[in-house]
Amino acid sequence: MQYLHTMVRVKDLDASLHFYCDLLGLEEIRRYDNEKGRFTLIFLAAPNDKEQVRQSNGPMVELTYNWDSEDYQGGRNFGHLAYQVEDVYALCARLQAGGVVINRPPRDGYMAFVRSPDNISIELLQKGEPLAPQEPWLSMSNTGTW
Repeated sequence: MQYLHTMVRVKDLDASLHFYCDLLGLEEIRRYDNEKGRFTLIFLAAPNDKEQVRQSNGPMVELTYNWDSEDYQGGRNFGHLAYQVEDVYALCARLQAGGVVINRPPRDGYMAFVRSPDNISIELLQKGEPLAPQEPWLSMSNTGTW
């Protein structure tokens, strides 16, 4: 068995690509537009996973954009996506500067949670050992749900 991808339905493709690519740092691997089915699939990968994706087609995030508007309420989403990151503080600072709320700040130097424009929870885990606790994260409270 091999993990391939996680599919996330998105309402605003531009906002989602800005979040996942420009702010979070994922890269678009491929895109598929289906005129008959009226949807677009965009596959994204973390920079350090690109070689593995080329060799084995995974792991990726699949953004599914349905051209006809639909309201995704009541569980058409799931728990969360998780990414191991080089510097959880630096990434949280970049996300925050881009207007993203840090729902669970990395007070422990190890774990943080944010949400995408479609309210998908994203867990960010520090690679290796936790970083030394530091401000402003150490004193920051949780915001909303994660």
